[in-house]
Amino acid sequence: MANRTDNSTRCSISKKPNDGLMLILATFTGIAIGFLLGISFPTLSLTKINFPSSILPSVNTVYVVEEKPERSSKKSLPPQELNSSGAAFHKIWVPSNPRGAEMLPPRIVAAESDFYLRRLWGLPKDDLPAVKPKYLVAFTVAYGQRKNIDACVKKFSDNFTIVLFHYDGRTSEYDEFEWSKRAIHVSVPKQTKWWYAKRFLHPDIIAPYEYIFIWDEDLGVENFDAEEYIKLVKKHGLEISQPAVESRKSITWKITKRIPGIEVHKEVEEKPGRCNDPHKPPCAGFIEIMAPVFSRDSWRCVWHMIQNDLVHGWGLDFALRKCVEPAYEKIGVVDSQWIIHQKIPSLTDQGTAQEGKSAFQGVRERCKREWTMFQKRMTRSEQKYLKEIASASSNSTLA
Repeated sequence: MANRTDNSTRCSISKKPNDGLMLILATFTGIAIGFLLGISFPTLSLTKINFPSSILPSVNTVYVVEEKPERSSKKSLPPQELNSSGAAFHKIWVPSNPRGAEMLPPRIVAAESDFYLRRLWGLPKDDLPAVKPKYLVAFTVAYGQRKNIDACVKKFSDNFTIVLFHYDGRTSEYDEFEWSKRAIHVSVPKQTKWWYAKRFLHPDIIAPYEYIFIWDEDLGVENFDAEEYIKLVKKHGLEISQPAVESRKSITWKITKRIPGIEVHKEVEEKPGRCNDPHKPPCAGFIEIMAPVFSRDSWRCVWHMIQNDLVHGWGLDFALRKCVEPAYEKIGVVDSQWIIHQKIPSLTDQGTAQEGKSAFQGVRERCKREWTMFQKRMTRSEQKYLKEIASASSNSTLA
């Protein structure tokens, strides 16, 4: 009996190491098989679960998204969806589309527009003339200046789309002019040129036009021809320009004054103390805002610089140089096509007399205040950006 007990004890003791070994071998085998199976299939995540229609009818798609797609030379495909029948199809998501249009196929996206007038009948392809306008001119007008505007518009050929911004609300009265029928009329009372430009001349709206003229209403154009002006702008590589100015009254900035006998000038000697750098405003890289002309590319930059709440545009002329490089070469004044500034303060009469100040005084004070505000915003924006760049550079160096 004692012997049997001893033998059973010895057998029991001898089996325990074998059982442990088998357990270890089984564990490692399971791990190895699991690893091999895991690397044989892509990792998938279900971001939306498909419930039976009887339980939740409104949920009928499954989005299958690869978390870590394998590197491939092929173009990556968008996420897949499974429809109610279980068939897979690719979900449309195009990050390169304009913001908000990522779910549209690229070929249907119409990111740009124009001011071309179209018919209400026939085929769209037959709406436009064989030669479409290549340039745009916009005037901010009141009816009192209609004769002057008529004279101005007649200086612009059929190569130009005509846009009138009516700040006095009178539009139908312009029907007396034949050209008014093909012009674009926008009417909002008591608003300025730059208010209109910010809202109605977005770069994507006027993308077809090579050059954009944004002019005041009190300009004499007896010595101006728009087609010849365009030729000179192209010849001298001007991205931002204006016609030279003559006036019976004093001219604020010397660079805008006409220099007889030459085609274009880009710099000038100003009064002592006005220019710290001969290549910067107002000695160079500078035009005024009464009759500016922008290339398509420069206008895209300038439009983004126009502040939504600063409607008079004062100070903008000193900052135009930030939109072209080098500014002292690409901003200039065209002398051989020049205008006369009549200095008719019609827009200032649209203000309201307040606190003992006339309407004119109120508008003038707002102009000066906006100039100061714009300068401060620009300075602070530049300083903040440069500080952020310096900080990022310092952090990358330390890393």
